[in-house]
This record gives sequence, C-alpha cells and structure tokens, in this order.
Amino acid sequence: MDSLHYPGIDDVIQIASIDDPQIRNLLITQCYYEISRAFAERIAVDANWCTFATWASKQAGQTIRKEDFIKAVKSKLNIQPWTEEAINKIILAAFDIGSKQNENYLQKSIWKALNITALDKASDSVARGNKKVFEEIGKEFVRFILRCFPDEVYNQNSINEFCAGLKPGLPPDGQQYLLNAFTRYYQALFEEDNKKKAELILLANLEVGFHEQTRLQPEIADSLNVALVEPKEFRNKFYDEIYPTNTFWNRIKTFFLRLFGRLTDLDSAIEQFVNFSQHNLRLIITEHLMSISFPPDIRIQLGKDLTAEFPVILQKLENTELNMLLNKVDPTPNSLLESGAIDWADLPERIHFIADLFRCYQESNNLFKEPFSPEQVMEIRAGSLPAGKL
Repeated sequence: MDSLHYPGIDDVIQIASIDDPQIRNLLITQCYYEISRAFAERIAVDANWCTFATWASKQAGQTIRKEDFIKAVKSKLNIQPWTEEAINKIILAAFDIGSKQNENYLQKSIWKALNITALDKASDSVARGNKKVFEEIGKEFVRFILRCFPDEVYNQNSINEFCAGLKPGLPPDGQQYLLNAFTRYYQALFEEDNKKKAELILLANLEVGFHEQTRLQPEIADSLNVALVEPKEFRNKFYDEIYPTNTFWNRIKTFFLRLFGRLTDLDSAIEQFVNFSQHNLRLIITEHLMSISFPPDIRIQLGKDLTAEFPVILQKLENTELNMLLNKVDPTPNSLLESGAIDWADLPERIHFIADLFRCYQESNNLFKEPFSPEQVMEIRAGSLPAGKL
C-alpha cells in the first residue's frame, strides 16, 4: 500500500470540533480511512474496525446530507395510483381559496412541507452519533498508533501504559471492551501465525463494535423514531407557501375561510395525502438508514440475512475468548441464519448482524479502497463540499 499522512490527536480534536455536520462527516470518513490504512500497513491487511467505520461513516454522510431522500419519497409515493390525484386535489383546492402561486410552485411546496421534519431529525441524530463515536474511538485508535506502533518487539509496559488511559467498567460509561480490543490489536502486532492473527483482529473488531453500538443506542433509536409531519403541521407550512407575505392578514383570511367551510376540501385532501405518506416516509427512512455500501458495488440491507460467506481462515474458530464472545452475541453460531436485524433499534439484533458482517468481510481487500478521490479530499480539507458522488 502507498504511504500517506496519518492523523494525530490534534487532528481528531479539530475534526470533532467542526460545527458543519456535513464537512465534519466527510473529514471523519477520511480520517477513519487513514487510520485503517495505518493498521493495515503495520498489523495486517485484514479489515480492522476503522475499515468498517470508513464505509459506515460514508453511508451516514448520505443521511446527514439528506441525499436522495426527497427523490426516494417522491419515487415511492409516485408509484401509487392515487398520488397524482391527491396532489392535484390539494392544488385545485389552493387555487379555489385564492392562491396566486403557479402549479409547479405548489407541487414543490407539497413535497417540502411533507418531508422536512422527518429528514432533519434523522439527519441530526445520525450526525450526533457520527461525531460521538469518532471523538471517542477515533482518538483512541490514533493514541494507540502513536504509543504502540513504534514497538519492534512485544513490550507489556507499552500496552499497559496505553490501557491506563481508558476508563474501567462496561459501556456505555466504561471502556473495558476498548481495553480488551486494543490488547488484542497489540498482540496481533507480533503474532506470526496468520490464523491466530486473523482471529485476534476479529475479536478486537467485535469488542470495539460492541462498545460502539452500546454507546450509540440513544442516537440510533432516535434516528429511527422520526418525527413525521402531522396533517396540521403540513397544513400550516403549506399555507405559508400559499400566502408567503402579510402573515397576520393571511391568518385572518384563513380563519374566515375555515369558518365558512371554504377550507374543507383542502383540509380533506391534505389529511388524506399526509396520512398515507407518513407510513411510506417511515419505511423509506428506515430503509435508507438500514443499508451500507461496500466497494466496488456491494449494497447490504441490514434487515436481511447476509449472503456472503465466512473466509476460509475464519470458518473454524479456535480462539477461546472469541468463541465465548460470539456465543454471547450470536444466537446462530457459525451460521448467517437470522443475521438480518429486523429492528435496528434493538441492540442484540444489531450486534448479531455486525458480528457476522465483520467476520464475512474481514479478508476483503476492496474495503481498503479510498472513500473519496484525491481531488475531493483536497476540497474537503479546504472546508468545501466537493462535487461528484460522495
């Protein structure tokens, strides 16, 4: 692998302090990639936790930027035979009460009023989780590189000094699983047997993953429990679009229109449209959140059983502690049966899926591909949102 700049503690702190969640996410993703490459060059080409975090963070970026959400909502709703009719009813009713906006403007206003609340909450929850994990776990990976990678032979004092900086106790408050994980990574540094090394790395990845997912539980539950727009809220936003000026007099006008029954058709059309859309919007957001893409073009649905295979070196596991952990988190040992997490907000289901995901893809060299082009990286580091696919 080509050499590249590896981040320091100051880099992690600086990235985590960025207010713009979109730029921060892109820098987090790139930083995970650089840490992942450092581990691959020093320990093994097996995927480490930061390798998976690179692609998870890249996927999170789509939600943070709300990419394709509106397009997905429109696509999902537009295949329904009644959608066009329902939208036309809203537009005709708006014209009937005196809206001066054109049809195209009103169509855009309908999608805007329907979509924004749920997307903002999901985006914010994912952004908070992305930052929360990076500023804790990303920093510890960098600290491990700086403290332990210079060792040419196993030095118990090195790993002891590193682990002394971790909090005792179980997650979400303690860091015992991180302590265990970095101890395995350090052992893997000097392990010459390829199978033993691969199992140590898998064990470490799972222990970091367990800590991460436990810490993320509030943000994940919040992102899936989206605040879908209610008919009344939709109606108020849509009225603001119909009457964009003179708010006070528009409210008076709306009051009398409703008093004399002139808003009945519009209210009815809005309620019908919103109630159906709520259900579909939740499905779309859940589906969007519950997927991850790996290079070159693998898209994995988190709610479905994995279809990949365990690599040969990890098919029969010998490490006692690894088997003990898998027995704890994997109800279908050595099988991908029921690996799909139907309820991603359920921690045990999520951990089961991640355990099998890590095991299936640990030997995939494709995961070490760059998440962004060199030109995009330059723009990201300059604080700009690059053009092209992110």
